Amino acid sequence: MRLKVRMISLTAGLALLLSGCSGRSEANPQLGGDKDGAFLLKGVSDVEQVSQITGADSPNKTDQYAVFGTDLGSMINDGDKTYFVFGDTFATRAEGQIGGGGDYWRSNTMAYTTDDNPADGITLDGMIVDEIGLAKELLPSKKTDFDEMTKIPTYGIAANGALYLYYMSVNHWGDSGQWDSNYASTAKSTDGGQNWTLLDDLKWPGDSNFIQVSPYKLKVDDSHSDIYFWGIQSGRFGDGGVKLMKVAEPDIETADAYLYYAGQDEKGEPIWSSDLAQAKTVVDDTVGELSVVWNPYLQRWLMTYLREGQGVVIREGLAPWGPWGDAIDLVTAGEQPGLYAPFMNERYIADGGKTIYFTLSLWNPYNVFWFKASLEK
Repeated sequence: MRLKVRMISLTAGLALLLSGCSGRSEANPQLGGDKDGAFLLKGVSDVEQVSQITGADSPNKTDQYAVFGTDLGSMINDGDKTYFVFGDTFATRAEGQIGGGGDYWRSNTMAYTTDDNPADGITLDGMIVDEIGLAKELLPSKKTDFDEMTKIPTYGIAANGALYLYYMSVNHWGDSGQWDSNYASTAKSTDGGQNWTLLDDLKWPGDSNFIQVSPYKLKVDDSHSDIYFWGIQSGRFGDGGVKLMKVAEPDIETADAYLYYAGQDEKGEPIWSSDLAQAKTVVDDTVGELSVVWNPYLQRWLMTYLREGQGVVIREGLAPWGPWGDAIDLVTAGEQPGLYAPFMNERYIADGGKTIYFTLSLWNPYNVFWFKASLEK
């Protein structure tokens, strides 16, 4: 199939040539500028649970917002505020209950903080609440099995003065680690997460490799930022591995503006296509709930994700499209049974990025925890 090519003006084309139109820049290591670079990450050390973020037993006592049990906890930075986005949320649960379930079910909720010291845990400033002060559902769902069971937020990003939340419409929860999605889409908030508008013109098919995404905004020059999205299929056992797409920040709401990584040319430069079917795998593995950030200590990309049944792993990348190094154990299932959703945030590091912090969900007690690890190079 021939690649679809977006036309650009002569002026824009010259500007792109001057700045490195291929997306790779010798001056920008984030775009693979260090072509002769070697992998640096040798392992991790000092991995520990720092604190609990959600639940009645957490320092934040989120049960005051009717958040007794919840999961996920991906993060969005906007100014000095960081938003934590949670999945299926419940107000009360039966004693000893494991996993999702309970009363006052909301498909997604959000907290926020200005806490910039991750060393002692995360103190939440509050949550997005309804008129009586309870954490409200951001994106309503039908809650009907084999139709739309729930809308699960996978990640979000601040762009163009707004918040964008990427989510998957889940048709049915199957066996552990397996679920079917109707589609993936995006919602937008212009009032700090209080209200959301569904962007129904921006959708990816339920069988695509962009149902769960991890976005990262990358500044190309003083006037231009691209947003890269690493994506996976529904569930945790898809055979598509991780694929990659990008969009210019001003075009984030335009479906046709998204470009998909379609491999490399004879010079090793990335090829971008507007055809979703041309998307190539950048990490070949069994991947659940992924997170990708740039790490200043390694001057490399970091990717964390769940290998169902084994634990959470971390990989190092030389460019958004790779190459990516071998997977290294970060937290094993033996150390933390029922773990999933290891989400990083470029804001929460220490020692110049040698220490990273991340959220981790535990199926028992079905809440979100705060972890740390040291990178060894």
